[in-house]
Order: sequence, then C-alpha cells, then structure tokens
Amino acid sequence: MPSPAPKRKGDTRERLLEFAESSVLEKGFDATSIDELIAAAGITKSGFFYHFRDKTELARALLTRYIDRENEMFDVLFGRADELNDDPLHGFLVGLKMLAELVADLPNGHPGCLIAAYCYQDRLFDQQVRDLNAQSVLLWRKRFRTRLDMIAERYPPRIAVDLDDLADMLSAVADGGIILSRVLRDPMVMPRQILLYRDFVKAVFTGA
Repeated sequence: MPSPAPKRKGDTRERLLEFAESSVLEKGFDATSIDELIAAAGITKSGFFYHFRDKTELARALLTRYIDRENEMFDVLFGRADELNDDPLHGFLVGLKMLAELVADLPNGHPGCLIAAYCYQDRLFDQQVRDLNAQSVLLWRKRFRTRLDMIAERYPPRIAVDLDDLADMLSAVADGGIILSRVLRDPMVMPRQILLYRDFVKAVFTGA
C-alpha cells in the first residue's frame, strides 16, 4: 500500500474552517471555542494561531470562504441554465428550478446560512466583518438584479415592482426557508419556497 501524501499547510487551515463553519451554524460564533476547533483538527493551540491570528481573523476567513463558495455555486448553476436557454426569463426560471433541486437533494436539509448567523451575533464582530457581511448581501442583489434587468428589457413587468426588492426577495426566501425547514424539521420547505419565488417571478413578467 502506498504511503499517504504528506499533509499540506492548507489542509489544516481548511479543516479548521470546516469544523468552525459547522459549529457556527449549529450553535453560533460566540459558542464556538478555539479549544474545540483545535481538538477537532487534532492540532495544538499554537497550530491554530499559525493559521489565524485570533478569532476575529477566523471570522473573516470563514465569511470570505463562504461567499466565494456561494458565488462559485451560483456561477455554475446559472451558467448551466444559460447554456440551455437563450431567453433570459426562461434561463432564470430554469436556474431557480435547478437551485430548488440542489437544496432538495441535501439529505438533512440546508445546514444554515453563515450570513444570517453573523447577522444574529453582529455585536461580536468588528466593522470589517460587518461590512463584509453587508457586501455579501449586496452581491446577491447585484447578481440577480442584473438578470432581472435583462428579463425586463424583453418582458416589461406586468405589475409594478421594484427590481431591487425582487432581487432581494430571493435572499429573504432562501434564509426564511432555512429557518422554516429547521424549525419544522422539514427539509423540503426551502425548495418549495424557491419554487414559489420562481412562480412569482414568472407571474411578474408574463402575467401567467
């Protein structure tokens, strides 16, 4: 049997981030301790501080990683939808259907939203983390407002609607769906809410 490849420095950092994200989503940032993270990762406290200067730096790294992964997921998902459709409305509707199917396939439902978790414990973070969290929400708005603008050029809205609000609505539906799914212990709540949002978008632009 070949010997395992030597561990890279990035492997330990990534494990720490994985453990930290799971803990923060389960019980919040304040209740997540450095001691539990180093125990889970099997390293010393000095090993933790080699990767992160303090818990605030961990908070920034966690959020940056989360935003990057979320953006990559949306790029892939809606990129595939665009490849299947030349029509901006149909492409967006297909992308939303694919998003609903993606979260429906998660065996235990969506694990939670780091953006929301940080918002609930805002007092724990410095201004840089707060700004980063706000930027993440605005990135969602910009991403989906751009798509809605393209749709509106071809399909003028049938009802009066602010497109920023319609873009933000997907954030509200996603985070609200996560909360409902966890409280009701029904992992299908979130995909159903996304499909309802999809129906609403269709009605806004086609009246159907």
